[in-house]
Amino acid sequence: MKMRNILGVGAALALAISSTLALAADKPELSIGYVDGWSDSVATTNVAAEVIQQKLGYPVKLQAVAAGIMWQGVATGKLDMMLSAWLPVTHGEYWAKNKDKVTDYGPNFKDAKIGLIVPDYVKANSVADLKTDDSFKKKIVGIDAGSGVMIKTDQAIKDYGLDGYKLQASSGAGMIAELTRAENKKESIAVTGWVPH
Repeated sequence: MKMRNILGVGAALALAISSTLALAADKPELSIGYVDGWSDSVATTNVAAEVIQQKLGYPVKLQAVAAGIMWQGVATGKLDMMLSAWLPVTHGEYWAKNKDKVTDYGPNFKDAKIGLIVPDYVKANSVADLKTDDSFKKKIVGIDAGSGVMIKTDQAIKDYGLDGYKLQASSGAGMIAELTRAENKKESIAVTGWVPH
């Protein structure tokens, strides 16, 4: 039996894993999808894999995939689970498409947030401030294009009327590298950010 389960950001992880494994007693290996460029996804998934393997004795196969593929994999049964569902907002579109094919066992982290991040030496204090501050060169540096934070940032650019702003897709590591370069030169930069990170 191929399970179709999803573990979201924020709740009793051990309980959710235990109930998932009870459903998988006839399956020798569990496949868990995660997004390799998301440090929180990598950390949470690897911790869960260790618990499942070391404490519960089930073999685990970790599969690094893009966010959309991760959701599709769980919905179609190609992946057994994921721990990187940012619900209800960030991955709301993925949830809407797949909610009849996945099971949400609740959050494993309750204070998750997304938004734009700027260094503390920058004068901008809100997204609206970007509209009148030319030092950002009308650019926001993000992560992979399919991520929820990128979808929401695209929407924020429209909602706040940030005419001419471009959202530059990158990887988590690429975004951090650009942020570090800008900070070393004390230049203005806006990047996509999230908690936990």
